[in-house]
Amino acid sequence: MSKKPASVPAPHVHSAAPALSSHGPTIALALGGGGARGLAHIPILEAFDELGIRPKIMAGTSIGAIFAAAYASGLTGRQIRAHTMEVLKNRLDLVRDLYAARVRTTRRIWNMFPASSAFLASERLLDIILPKRIARDFAHLAIPLKIVASDFYAQEPVVLSSGPLRQAIAASIALPVIFEPVLLEGRVLIDGGLVNPLPFDLVSGEADLTVAVDVSGAPVRRPDRERPNVWEALFAANFIFERTIIKEKLRSRQPDVYVDAGTSRYQVLDFLKLEEILAAAEPAKERFKAQLARVMEAETLPTLEAQEAQKELASPQHGARRLLLKRRRIGKA
Repeated sequence: MSKKPASVPAPHVHSAAPALSSHGPTIALALGGGGARGLAHIPILEAFDELGIRPKIMAGTSIGAIFAAAYASGLTGRQIRAHTMEVLKNRLDLVRDLYAARVRTTRRIWNMFPASSAFLASERLLDIILPKRIARDFAHLAIPLKIVASDFYAQEPVVLSSGPLRQAIAASIALPVIFEPVLLEGRVLIDGGLVNPLPFDLVSGEADLTVAVDVSGAPVRRPDRERPNVWEALFAANFIFERTIIKEKLRSRQPDVYVDAGTSRYQVLDFLKLEEILAAAEPAKERFKAQLARVMEAETLPTLEAQEAQKELASPQHGARRLLLKRRRIGKA
């Protein structure tokens, strides 16, 4: 199988692609990290449902871990969209809940260097935003899943694929400053995007095809000011780093289908631009459906031809022809 990726970049929108056979090639799906840009994963998951395909295995980093966990738990893309819209549309309730989920500190809010390690506790946030139907443990998932976190002190990736699911997601989304680190089995874990922002390599070879969905971003110059503010600079620096990792990774190893979700212009905390981001990802969704249909057909045809050849060899008529030819050769001798 060629390892040159079938890239899904930007523009022509197709109508719904035909549903593909469940007997076709298997797919490993990796959902990358990117903050609010990761809302674009929802249309891609809907594309799988519309094509009638379920991944054989999944991997997720940061926000990709959240949506991968929901999908691997058995929720459809449409159900994930509805739940996400419900959570983010109730803005006043969300702000109140986020305030309740903050890390407690005795310092005043205007203290530049609070005693706490972060503003929010990621596990408490997940209690607020995750659908109730998400599995509690990796063992209860309908699709096997690998989640990436970063070991703060060992400075290395940690791949979580067993045990409590919620704690693994909390570790993977624990972006420094925003979320406090997660303690797990003696390790201090933070955001997985710092070591593997697009974890397709973790599932490469575990299915016939590997699909990677990239929702990383780049800083966008604002016309109203020359320089970014302190928060923009802080988060943009992190995502410049992650985008560099992805570029270097793709130079040496590539998925079979690479999807650029088309949301790079949005910022990491643009969650209240939900509808805008979902709309921006629609063209990528339609191109992905068409591209995946072509790739699946290309992978299926050789298999069907081999099966037909096997049937031909095993058929009684083929056996009779072979016997007749053998008798003719004997007669000529």
